[in-house]
Amino acid sequence: MSIVIMVGQLILGLSILVILHEFGHFIAARAFGIKVEKFYLFFDAWGISLVKFNYKGVEYGIGWLPLGGYVKIAGMIDESMDTEQLAGPPQPWEFRSKPAWQRLIVMLGGITVNIILGIFIFWILTIRYGENYIPNNEIKYGIVPGKIGLKIGLEPGDQITAINGQPVVRFEELTSTKVILGNTDLTVQRNSQTLHIKVPGNLINDLSDAGGVDQFISRIPRSKFSVDSVFPNSYAQKAGLVKGDSITAVNGVKIQFFDQLQTELQKYADKQAVLDVKRNNAVKQVTTDVNKDGLLGTKDGKPGIGAKFDEPKEKTLKYSFFGSLPVGANKAIGTFTDNAKGLGKVFSGEVKFNKAVSGPVAIATMFGTHIDWLRFWSLVGFLSMVLALTNLLPIPALDGGHALFLIIEMIKGKPLSDKFLERAQIVGFVILITLMVFVFGNDIVKQVMKR
Repeated sequence: MSIVIMVGQLILGLSILVILHEFGHFIAARAFGIKVEKFYLFFDAWGISLVKFNYKGVEYGIGWLPLGGYVKIAGMIDESMDTEQLAGPPQPWEFRSKPAWQRLIVMLGGITVNIILGIFIFWILTIRYGENYIPNNEIKYGIVPGKIGLKIGLEPGDQITAINGQPVVRFEELTSTKVILGNTDLTVQRNSQTLHIKVPGNLINDLSDAGGVDQFISRIPRSKFSVDSVFPNSYAQKAGLVKGDSITAVNGVKIQFFDQLQTELQKYADKQAVLDVKRNNAVKQVTTDVNKDGLLGTKDGKPGIGAKFDEPKEKTLKYSFFGSLPVGANKAIGTFTDNAKGLGKVFSGEVKFNKAVSGPVAIATMFGTHIDWLRFWSLVGFLSMVLALTNLLPIPALDGGHALFLIIEMIKGKPLSDKFLERAQIVGFVILITLMVFVFGNDIVKQVMKR
């Protein structure tokens, strides 16, 4: 059932984005009196449709091939590769009969709608939820770096006070794109020392291999903890741990924080360890097995305990209806520019392509196995801005490729030949199919590597 929920959210989210993107082309074409012949969610390859109907001269439908969608505009070389319609003289309702500036607006219509949609979603989410964050100055015990954070020189308990010289106000800034994209300088307070640690520009490569942002800095600050739950058939249960217990030492090594417990237990993977357990102001020792992952879970890797963290409380900023608009717009535009910067790192060779891209499999896991509407709409807003950026790329068959050819036409003062546009469309389609196959395969490899 969890897989069904995950896939269902992916299909719903992408369907919303595709339909509204194509509606952008549709409404712009109709505004200039251009005939639209088809409006499809997914592709009806070889003329096969799951559902179709005609309304006011337009065929609406759902295709069987879930690789996006399209609108078929009369007099235009597009995904349908229908060149027969171009054999006759141009008709006034056709795309090719319209001025270049009108055709350019039609081509940019989908991208424009995606940007508007992204801004709208982040605006509504800001109205509904405000902005939640943990004040960085209330982080008592510092950070918990993952193995990539440790690799660049961070240590447990470090207090990061500034990014590129700018004071850190929100703890969440430490795992934001302005840090993750690299080439940043972190000001670190370690005991009585002030240090500067450089985040490398290719950090994304390492994070992709390691399994995500938590391998840089944990999203949970360093915190004291107690046992909140004990899972059935785990080593923790067999050792007699119960809710409310505090683990204060492992084989005589004193611990205060959850990351210290994890570090010490790793030393005894597939062995036994003696825990000092505080219960009702009394401390007793218990002996427990530790699994191969260095946890108090089951032998086959299932969890052992759930921890209750003594972490600082979040603060919430609330905005008015109109006051939320610039906040939401900044989030949306920030998503667009951050992805553009990441793409720039790929083109410059600083970040490997296979480390930077994610496809449907990875996106489905981001939606999760249960329905969380805040997460769902946040992802849809994020993906809307990514779709806008992707379609803006000057690749034939994408909106950006069509727009590039129209701009060249406007500069030259005459259109490019139909034969050139047809060949460019074929080349672009081959590039897109190749990328799709690569992205699917890349997703599968990443999922296998995580196991």
